[in-house]
Amino acid sequence: MPILHLLPKAELHLHLEGSIEPETLVELAPGCDVKEVTANYRYSDFAEFLMSFKWVTSYLRSPADYALITQRLLANLERQNVRYAEITLSAGVALLRKQDFAPIYDAVRKASKESSVEVHWILDAIRHFGPEQAMQVAELAAERVNDGVVAFGIGGDEARGPAEWFGEVFAFARKKGLRLTAHAGETTGPESVWGALALGAERIGHGIRSIEDPALLRELRDRGVPLEVCISSNVATGAVSSLAAHPVRRLYDAGVPLVLNSDDPAMFQTSLTKEYEVARDHFGFSDAELQELAENSFRHAFRYTV
Repeated sequence: MPILHLLPKAELHLHLEGSIEPETLVELAPGCDVKEVTANYRYSDFAEFLMSFKWVTSYLRSPADYALITQRLLANLERQNVRYAEITLSAGVALLRKQDFAPIYDAVRKASKESSVEVHWILDAIRHFGPEQAMQVAELAAERVNDGVVAFGIGGDEARGPAEWFGEVFAFARKKGLRLTAHAGETTGPESVWGALALGAERIGHGIRSIEDPALLRELRDRGVPLEVCISSNVATGAVSSLAAHPVRRLYDAGVPLVLNSDDPAMFQTSLTKEYEVARDHFGFSDAELQELAENSFRHAFRYTV
């Protein structure tokens, strides 16, 4: 078996704010203790996870806080031999909190340049906050398209923020030279993935409910649109009922392009290396298949060049 932490990898679905380890959060919020943070990193469903994510981000009060968590995340990625990362920054949350986004971005951008990991940024809008705020995030992304921002995406609650709201926003982002991604088919059905494809999404965050629609599987396979699969995340949030029920193996066997990712690694007690281990140990992925998944992580990156 390969030594998976030494396997060169890229991480394409990784939320900065979800990478904050309990010990780091205690540094940011001295009133908390590790036990409290750990308790908040447990969820019975996706709605509880969103509330926990909101709680975590409430302690990100300054650009220096963002710089610290970026440094800690990148040190972790270096230890796993992650060579390239497209890190999602929740600009929508910063706007909601009426924070000045420019110094936040400058802080994470500077911190990322100090790492051996090649880093690009995806600015993320919270889809259930609506299209007006999503356009504000797209505009922030467009202003930085030549300064480290590679893509625009939407996350959050699919049911409360349907894809059809965002056609104008995605068209604007594409025109400004941004690549496009969308969380879809995580907690709602295949229709959400179809909606993301109609928007022009080039990668699908999660997309696991695609397994329910054979026509959609063929569409993803034939168009070469990859799913950013996050196994531990889906189990933790209840997007799947159990690890055994996760469709990662069936998606792979259907010929759909897949990339493994950690999503919110601290909040789901995982890492990119662990996701490869889960694929091997629970879903029978062979050495050759794991190597293929690692190669996919570079192949489907928006900016990676050999």
